[in-house]
Amino acid sequence: MNHLRVGLPSAGEFDEIIDVRTPLEFDDDHIPGAINVPVLSNEERVIVGTMYKQVSPFDASRVGAAMVSRNIAQALDTTFAERPRNWRPLIYCWRGGTRSASMTLMMNMIGWRARQLEGGYKTYRRDVVASLEALPPTLDYVVLSGHTGSGKTRLLHALADVGAQTLDLEGLASHRGSLLGAVPDRPQPSQKSFDTALIGALRSFDPKRPVFVEAESRRIGLISLPESLMTSLRGTATCVEVKVSRDERVDLLMQEYGHLLAQPDYFRGQLLRLVPLHGRAVIDQWLSLLDDGQQRALSEALITKHYDPAYSRSSRKMLQGMAKAVPFEFHPGAQDLRAQAQALLTLTSPAGRSGSAVAPAASSADR
Repeated sequence: MNHLRVGLPSAGEFDEIIDVRTPLEFDDDHIPGAINVPVLSNEERVIVGTMYKQVSPFDASRVGAAMVSRNIAQALDTTFAERPRNWRPLIYCWRGGTRSASMTLMMNMIGWRARQLEGGYKTYRRDVVASLEALPPTLDYVVLSGHTGSGKTRLLHALADVGAQTLDLEGLASHRGSLLGAVPDRPQPSQKSFDTALIGALRSFDPKRPVFVEAESRRIGLISLPESLMTSLRGTATCVEVKVSRDERVDLLMQEYGHLLAQPDYFRGQLLRLVPLHGRAVIDQWLSLLDDGQQRALSEALITKHYDPAYSRSSRKMLQGMAKAVPFEFHPGAQDLRAQAQALLTLTSPAGRSGSAVAPAASSADR
């Protein structure tokens, strides 16, 4: 029996998971921990597919079989050359078809205990989609809300440092969540790859403990968040409103968007995308600040004229818990981020919620 139906392979069930799809398919998404050993290259798959449609299925199968045989032989001589006799690989392709069947057959003929994932990657993907619908409502969230430049990501990372459960959606999406939020030299993952990373994070949480997460809109750059997660964050979650002075927010924005300020031509293009929202006259003023090197004035203008009005329009509509949000005074530039995070943990504990709602500010020596 060469087939085994699995969704998310459990630890220890197999010694290795082998994805025999093309590198392009693998890069789009794959089962966590899998290695890519393609039986057809990107170019070879195109050749076989074109021949199937334009010549005949028989000729495509003949040519494809020769390509697959050569690639499997190459993998046996290199990638798999040192695998032990009792090795247990799980093999999958797109839908559990010929590509994975060919590799599985050869491995079992050799003597390895290879199994083919019935339904292939599509089986795994269906499991991910179903889990993204079912899992988010089972967790208890604490949502960090607050104006842009409030250091919510820094606070989230500090919470993780002191042992809290945190869900870094912007980190998973490789994007800071705003029009200017693209991370330099870090392209966003595909939607499917993001979903895989997200379900991995959600599965790692203890449902008996809260999960801290930043407030996000439905989209983070090109990535869409699952509706089940958005419903959970907007409806039943506890909210914390992170409060930071304007000067500190400007300081933080200049640090986090320093790469934009260092690339004025790119920054100019991004600002021009805001013309429909603010009008040409306002954008021309901001472009003048950029050209004149007035980075702080530009950062303050973006905060007061763009980000703050957007936050005022959307925050209370998006988060029902904002009506009873816990205010938390935060200093993102201070040295005591872990201490501030610990204070927030205390504040959002059951005992903390029944007491004072306002966290103490950091001392001037800590700022």
